[in-house]
Amino acid sequence: MKDVIVWQRVEGGLVFATGLVIFSQTGAPLPWWGALLLFFAPDLSFFAYGAGPRIGAWGYNLVHVYAFGAGLLALGGLIASPLFAGLGALWLAHSGFDRMMGYGLKASTDFKDTHLGRLGKT
Repeated sequence: MKDVIVWQRVEGGLVFATGLVIFSQTGAPLPWWGALLLFFAPDLSFFAYGAGPRIGAWGYNLVHVYAFGAGLLALGGLIASPLFAGLGALWLAHSGFDRMMGYGLKASTDFKDTHLGRLGKT
């Protein structure tokens, strides 16, 4: 199982890098500091844990699946919006970054239980 997790973390790194490259090509009208703030915006979903681990996991996972960022990116392309395309690319990059760092999608049991294993496990 450990080799599968390594592959998923490598995949996350590739998605992270690809998202940043796509963002740089979108022409999104964002200053660098705005892009940096928006890159970390998906982590605000952590506050869903205030309603308990089941709702918290659902809220966190909703915005941390690759499909969320890919959907925003596609919407930006469809409506010719550099801002939406840029936001989608940043969101996709964020999800890849999290996977690369070992923060997987959450199980409803506990914030530390993820599809990449338990956080803090040695």
